[in-house]
Amino acid sequence: MGVESLEVADEVRGSRARGGRAVFGWLAPLADLAQSGTILTGSSIVLFWVAMALLAPLLSPYPPNATDMLAVAHPTPSAAHLLGTDQLGRDILSRLLWGARRVLTVAPIAVFSAVVVGSFLGLTAGYYRGAVDVLISRLADILLSFPVIILYMIILALFGSSAFNIILVIAVTKAPIIARIVRGLTLQLAEREYVAAAKMRGEGALYIMLVEILPNARGPLIVDMCLRMGYTTIIIGVLGFLGIGLPPPDPDWGGMVKDTYGMMSVWPHMSLIPCAAISSLVIGFNLLAIGLRENAFRG
Repeated sequence: MGVESLEVADEVRGSRARGGRAVFGWLAPLADLAQSGTILTGSSIVLFWVAMALLAPLLSPYPPNATDMLAVAHPTPSAAHLLGTDQLGRDILSRLLWGARRVLTVAPIAVFSAVVVGSFLGLTAGYYRGAVDVLISRLADILLSFPVIILYMIILALFGSSAFNIILVIAVTKAPIIARIVRGLTLQLAEREYVAAAKMRGEGALYIMLVEILPNARGPLIVDMCLRMGYTTIIIGVLGFLGIGLPPPDPDWGGMVKDTYGMMSVWPHMSLIPCAAISSLVIGFNLLAIGLRENAFRG
């Protein structure tokens, strides 16, 4: 009787262990990623700015465009303005937080749009090959032959500066790069056994591209997306500095630098603080991409 009780107890413990693994098994990849200091550092920086952007209405001490004329004479950091004010008396901390909302809204939408378009073109070129591949590849080469900043300036000068136009420009100019990456991955993955098995089952080309090939190309795509987010943050900042970025009066980090760079010799904090914000977010995305790539190599 005692032996049977022990066997029942062992079976119950084994069942609980299997149940625990089933419930928490999906957390295993996250646990592996959490062991990387590079990923933790990068994700911490990115999540910090995401939290600041989401909580901007609660954390910003003033409206982003409110002016304090008493602070114009002494715009340096103080108890009333923790990071100081700009030359118009606008609180830099408030504008920094609200600027983060614009950057972290436009950049992900632009990158995701470029990934969707680029992945579709790359899958089509790599799967069908032949004339389709040549046509898509040549169109990508033509777009990539233009200097990017000049192309941005031409398009935005013609159609105007707006969040939609910036997203459209970034998607159009970045999609060919992503298409090349996906095309190369598709050429390799299309020769795998599971693709041949799907063809034998009679699956269509769209199913094979989206279900069999694209999920197996997600690793390099995710890494590239993180890098692309950093590049896009820089582009948005550069466009704002050139005066063709996100339209005023709502702040963006590049526009904050543009508005205050003339004061660098007198009050450098006005320009250095938004520059530091841009740099930190770019570093966060780059560290995240490096960590994910290192984790993929270890796997």
